[in-house]
Amino acid sequence: AGGWRLYSHPDAYPYLERFTASATARKLSSAALETLAVVAYRQPVARSQISEIRGVDSDSAVRTLERLGFIEEKERLDIPGNPAVYGTTDNFLEKLGLMSLDQLPPLADHVPPADVVDSLEETLRPGTT
Repeated sequence: AGGWRLYSHPDAYPYLERFTASATARKLSSAALETLAVVAYRQPVARSQISEIRGVDSDSAVRTLERLGFIEEKERLDIPGNPAVYGTTDNFLEKLGLMSLDQLPPLADHVPPADVVDSLEETLRPGTT
């Protein structure tokens, strides 16, 4: 992400681990990963838009990602309520080993064809069995 990275010899791992491991070090939840993906691909995006895309409240995941430094408030919209819109940070790029967002894989590779989506939606409509 345009910065520096320091590497050490593998034999030093047990000693360095004591300085880097912390009680707060953990994996991201699936909710946080989903939220991060929405922000990465749709930024700038408001919390309400994230929740609408995910279909569930995303406030907690947004707060977690913001606290961890993966996303940040980019601006406030000039509409009633002045909602914040979020985008990814340089820390996000660094953790993913990317130089820019242009290096994210295309979403089209992971979206099912329209006929598959239509059949899935048909099974979820009320009154269908």
